[in-house]
Amino acid sequence: MQVTKTVKETRDLIKNWKREGKTIGLVPTMGFLHEGHASLIKRCREENDIVVVSDFVNPTQFGPTEDLEAYPRDFKRDSELCESLGADVIFHPEPKDMYHDPHAFVSIDTLSDTLCGKTRPIHFKGVCTVVSKLFNIVTPDRAYFGQKDAQQLAIIRKMVQDLNFDIQIVGCPIIREEDGLAKSSRNTYLSEEERKAALCLSRAVKAGQNMICKGSKAEEVLTKMREIIEAEPLAKIDYVSMVDALDMQSVEIVEKDVLVAMAVYIGKTRLIDNFSYEV
Repeated sequence: MQVTKTVKETRDLIKNWKREGKTIGLVPTMGFLHEGHASLIKRCREENDIVVVSDFVNPTQFGPTEDLEAYPRDFKRDSELCESLGADVIFHPEPKDMYHDPHAFVSIDTLSDTLCGKTRPIHFKGVCTVVSKLFNIVTPDRAYFGQKDAQQLAIIRKMVQDLNFDIQIVGCPIIREEDGLAKSSRNTYLSEEERKAALCLSRAVKAGQNMICKGSKAEEVLTKMREIIEAEPLAKIDYVSMVDALDMQSVEIVEKDVLVAMAVYIGKTRLIDNFSYEV
């Protein structure tokens, strides 16, 4: 496995593999890899000749009061995991090599004004920009993203369509701990007490799934989910919403595919979770 630090070095490797007719798979990450990332890398390994993992804490998707400096990092551990899973390259650049003009951004505004976009207004602009850069650098045939970040996945799919990227976007299922908590790099921020409290998210997801499968109305589902979360003293709701799976706009009646998503603060740590329902 190779570690590349610069855009040029990475492009040169990819060009050689492309000349050999090899397919390229990309798993974009911000590092501090866990089993959720591992599932993406494994899927990528199964479906491509070459596996590229990007390991880059992207500064442009963090707001001024968010946790950029505190965001967990462990590149040695990331490298060992990637190598054990059969990755061919880790692209680990510095921000100065990824960003030249601070005003050059990619933004897909039509899907980013709800859910996480409401309270994190610059987040998806930063995500779209860095993912566009990675697509242009790595030129993958396929790119792999987790469904835990469901709004991000929808936005990236639309960006690929709108900007004519010749890339297949592969969404992969949420990976959970044995007790149901969705895997996240930010879980490391939680104290023992907060870790137990965080289970209110997965309990709300399970209750919502059961209700929607029985034909409950949108507001009934959301009310029950909010009640479960609000019963936990350490939890503070950012949002619990049901939206159209395609346009991310709120729905009141479940008559087409929907996404039920939430963001909840457990102490100071913001966690997300979701489930989809197909009609």
